[in-house]
Amino acid sequence: MTGAVLFNIIFWQEKLAVNTLLFDVFILAAVFYLYQPSFKRPVMRWLLLAHLVTVVTVIIHNTLLSKLAFSSTLLMVMVFTQFEHRSLWYAGASAVMNYILVIPSFSSSIGQMKKGKHNFYNTKKVLRFVVIPIFILIVFSMLYSFSNAVFNEILNTVGLALEQFFSKFFDWFNISRLGFLLLGIFVTGGLLLKSNAGYFSKRDIEKQDKLNRKKNDLAKWKQTPFYDLLSLIMGRFANGILALRNENTVGIISLVLLNLLLFFINWLDVVYVWFGFTYTQGINLTEYVHEGAGLLIFSIVLAMLVLLFFFRGNLNFYKKNKWLKIGAYVWIIQNIILVISVFFRDYYYIHEYGLAYKRIGVLVFLTLVLAGLLTMYIKISRVKTSYYLLKINAWVVLAVLVISSCVHWDETIANYNLSRKSALPLDVKFLLSLSDKTLPLLEKNQDVLTKTFINSPHNDEGEMYYRGQLSAKEYFEQRKSAFFIEQKNYTWLSWNAADNYVKQNLKEPSLITSKQQYAEPASQNK
Repeated sequence: MTGAVLFNIIFWQEKLAVNTLLFDVFILAAVFYLYQPSFKRPVMRWLLLAHLVTVVTVIIHNTLLSKLAFSSTLLMVMVFTQFEHRSLWYAGASAVMNYILVIPSFSSSIGQMKKGKHNFYNTKKVLRFVVIPIFILIVFSMLYSFSNAVFNEILNTVGLALEQFFSKFFDWFNISRLGFLLLGIFVTGGLLLKSNAGYFSKRDIEKQDKLNRKKNDLAKWKQTPFYDLLSLIMGRFANGILALRNENTVGIISLVLLNLLLFFINWLDVVYVWFGFTYTQGINLTEYVHEGAGLLIFSIVLAMLVLLFFFRGNLNFYKKNKWLKIGAYVWIIQNIILVISVFFRDYYYIHEYGLAYKRIGVLVFLTLVLAGLLTMYIKISRVKTSYYLLKINAWVVLAVLVISSCVHWDETIANYNLSRKSALPLDVKFLLSLSDKTLPLLEKNQDVLTKTFINSPHNDEGEMYYRGQLSAKEYFEQRKSAFFIEQKNYTWLSWNAADNYVKQNLKEPSLITSKQQYAEPASQNK
């Protein structure tokens, strides 16, 4: 309940900013007190380090990505202290279960408190030692106030302060504030209260990284979907003593054909994309990149499924699977070449049209794909399970999320695009849709705001964010006014370095102009 009250006080009508640090200190202290032995595990050191990085990024950058990373790492820290986990997938399922069962968990904790009579006795004992001295202090304070005018004035000041505090305190009791309090109970309860359902933790611990050879029961094997799929492909060759050898042969032939196909595609990319690309106005770079990314997605999914199918079980231990493994390694290498080709496409796109969310997203996706291919190689070469593959890649995704949160991408986009404004066809609508930290930079480059909005098939991300009828200059002034008006409604709890930078480097418009002309439209178009 203490956490819910703290949540209500520091987050009500505030941004996630320095208040996240206060909330984080409380939550981590509480979880350390409740589950102290769990912090000795090596995985907790890395999780805590990642989480502390996200706390810093929230206060410095205050981006949506940093807040998402903060929430994700905090949730993982909580779950890994409450349950024994190795995989983020199962840990995430345990976190969902904690929130689904938060009401039963809360009721159970109340019941345990009632059973612990010694706790209530200690509380009563503390109250006896506190209430009586406070009562004596109040009596003597009143006596001294009658005999000392200065002390009486100080006492009156304290009384007025307490009166104002309690008047504001009772202002909290409205429907919206009570609803926010319930939200705080739900959030903190899901973080701190461990559910009794340890199903996902047990399943996680049962899983193994190393693939073991199993003696298959033929009757049970014939009832599995894999047998049906194999029978569909291989027919009668999927049965009998030679089934494993036949499957190995089919795998080799399949990978040879797929490698030949991908080799031809990669050869075209190396010739025409790596070394022979020259941009002309007739080339649609949007399709150029998206087609490459689409091909990459299809190829990687196909590669993963094909390799997982052939290396799912005992074929890993077949003595004559050498050529199957070589085919798999060549397939992985060729997919890495395909990743490089898409990287070149994205680089050309960025060079000609500047940075944007989707173009950065492609780069992040390529990083994850490379990690997936490398872990697939490890799975095959070291005979690992599919569980291992999914576990490692989930950790890679979390690491990329944390590292990405260390960059203020909106500021990076604006800096890059405006530094090359003479060479790029700037998407002004998109620049105006970026976060408030880019406003000082736009103010220094007001010449771009005089340009009319141009709808370009290559550079139209701004259409997703702004469809208003105002000119670029008018919309920029609207954004400025809305920012300063919004800042006046926040307290020190919403302080963050990004907003502070904007307040120091952006010229504040007059209050009358802001309220009369820009405040209302800003709330409609933002």
